[in-house]
Amino acid sequence: MMRNDLSVAFAGIGEAGSLLRSSEPPSVSPVASQAAVFVEEATDLLVMHRDFAAALDRCERGCQSLTGEPESEDTDNSEELKCSLCVVGIQALAEMNRWREALPWILQYYHDPERWPSKILELCILLHGKVEEPRVMLEVSRDWLCCSANQHLPSYGLLVQLHLLHVLLPLGHFAEAEELIRGCKALSKEQQVEAHESIKEKKLQWLQNEEEEEGRIPEEHSEMGWKQQLDSVSQKVLTILTQLGRVLGTLAGIPCSIPYKKVLLAAFMLCLIVVRLDPASPASLPFLNRLIRLFHQAQLAAFSPHYRPPIQD
Repeated sequence: MMRNDLSVAFAGIGEAGSLLRSSEPPSVSPVASQAAVFVEEATDLLVMHRDFAAALDRCERGCQSLTGEPESEDTDNSEELKCSLCVVGIQALAEMNRWREALPWILQYYHDPERWPSKILELCILLHGKVEEPRVMLEVSRDWLCCSANQHLPSYGLLVQLHLLHVLLPLGHFAEAEELIRGCKALSKEQQVEAHESIKEKKLQWLQNEEEEEGRIPEEHSEMGWKQQLDSVSQKVLTILTQLGRVLGTLAGIPCSIPYKKVLLAAFMLCLIVVRLDPASPASLPFLNRLIRLFHQAQLAAFSPHYRPPIQD
């Protein structure tokens, strides 16, 4: 799944090793030289052999070797190698459908998201956008974009657009998106206009989806409400049937001149008919509720002070 979906998003990653091979200066430190070998091996394993676990292993070994390297004049080259290793490692995780591990894995080697290389942030945004988990990147990319040291980088405008399209808009953060575009000097006028159009279009889609959801919610809640009422009425009907049975048994020896005996008998039969026909129909609820009230009225009248049957256990 991840292999096909991310083939476009990660285009060019496989060239990381070949680029370093041709550009590697002859006077690099032994550690950097060894890291360059790890980059080359990881890239070959990823692209040529499709052995993603082995590629990730090479990336981890290369990053660990660079982590323990003391600062020297070769720092820039070491940072480039570290970035290349992380880039290959991100795709290896994605190819194995272990994209949830990408962010924690990167944080092992770049503790401060504000200092991430732009390429790593770009790939992480694209990755989490592909798997529809933009919230994971919200704070990370937000912190990176707010860092003043990053705002002068050539890739800053691209990261603003990616953050807008793959993080803010899917999450519905339209006000923040407008503010980001409004104050961004890295975007041209045409890019700003295009970004505002994207915000308007996404906002319209969001509102339409909300209206559709609101149209479905009452029906769902109504169904739940009917089920709750049905449960309640079912309990009431069972209680009434039980009470009717006791009352009719008590009234068995009472002269037929008592009209409420017939009422109670009729109520008993109606309850049986409703429960037998369709006890789960919402249309039967008002009738059952009225029947319950009639039963209580008949019961109170039947057991008025003029006649109180003896209490029996």
